[in-house]
Amino acid sequence: MTGTLEPEVRRLQPSLSETRRTLHQHPELGFQEVRTAALVADRLHALGLEVRAGVAQTGVVGLLRGGRPGRTLLLRADMDGLPIAEATGAPYASRTPGQMHACGHDGHVAMLLGAAACLTERRERLAGTVKLVFQPAEEGPGGAKPMIEAGVLESPRVDAAFGIHLLNDHPLGTVALRPGPLMAATDRVVVRVVGKGGHGASPHQAVDAVLVAAHVVTALQAISAREVAPTTPVVVTMGTVHGGFRYNVIAPEVELTGTVRSFDAALREALPGRIDRIAKGVAQAFGARADVEYEFGYPATVNDPGMTACVREVAASVVGEAGVVTPEPFMGGEDMSYFLEAVPGCFAFIGSANAARGLHHPHHSPLFDFDEAALPIGVQLLVRTAERYLAA
Repeated sequence: MTGTLEPEVRRLQPSLSETRRTLHQHPELGFQEVRTAALVADRLHALGLEVRAGVAQTGVVGLLRGGRPGRTLLLRADMDGLPIAEATGAPYASRTPGQMHACGHDGHVAMLLGAAACLTERRERLAGTVKLVFQPAEEGPGGAKPMIEAGVLESPRVDAAFGIHLLNDHPLGTVALRPGPLMAATDRVVVRVVGKGGHGASPHQAVDAVLVAAHVVTALQAISAREVAPTTPVVVTMGTVHGGFRYNVIAPEVELTGTVRSFDAALREALPGRIDRIAKGVAQAFGARADVEYEFGYPATVNDPGMTACVREVAASVVGEAGVVTPEPFMGGEDMSYFLEAVPGCFAFIGSANAARGLHHPHHSPLFDFDEAALPIGVQLLVRTAERYLAA
């Protein structure tokens, strides 16, 4: 890494790790982040900031007003853990059975609290306001939209938003960001295939819902293969198949559930109709019926080009020009997308993997952990982005 970390940020490393490990030992699921929210609110109060707790149930907002009037920048961190049993064996491993911070949100909270401390020391030099948003339930069912509905973008009105995410797909000492679509829209589909049950030895007297469901799963892959331009990304994944109750009985009904990922807004609107047409058409061809339920989830996460250019210059000053990378669009989803739909903004990844130390397992893995040396990098990126944006 050829960039620079300011001495005051380097000095934060022990406290950042301590905060992160405290949070890691006590993960909380979406809209259950009571302990986490209390810690955040206490830390913000100690800094002398205006604090609003209980936003969209468990969200916390801190308001840092600069010494001079100006624009308002929102900085966001998500707080929730996942229903995964931790298997890292780390001394700071989760103490809550069946739950862990398997996506780095504990680090996100620690970094934003660290940035709050640094910015508070510099508040008289800031021309504008920094709104520190600690959001619940990113892993589901989603906390960004309820926070927006609760008025988090108002009083004062937010002009731009910035968020960061630790990512083990990239090594320590890198920052990954790109203008335009970064992460996909995440929708959910349920297909119920209804046939006619019967004896496994007499298939001609039944309508085999398992066979029909298998053809439906295969046919749905034609959407990406034959109904969408090869240059337009789309994923249709049927993740579960539930049906049948005995080896020699033809199942009368099968339920399929899946996820649909896309970037293009017009294509996203068209996908429910295409899935419905294919599923029902295949089922009808076999003498069965298909019922389709489609649920729109998070929209695509799309970075504003101007804001991304601003953050990229800041990132180069933190990790060096060679440490700033442009990733391919990622089919995972993020509800930071709601903030970026409402105001110009940027979402960036902080490289956090260190294979030499065994800290390279993927997110949502029971073995997930990251190199805590990424934490001061994230703090510096948040602080300098806020300073640069408010000074523009």
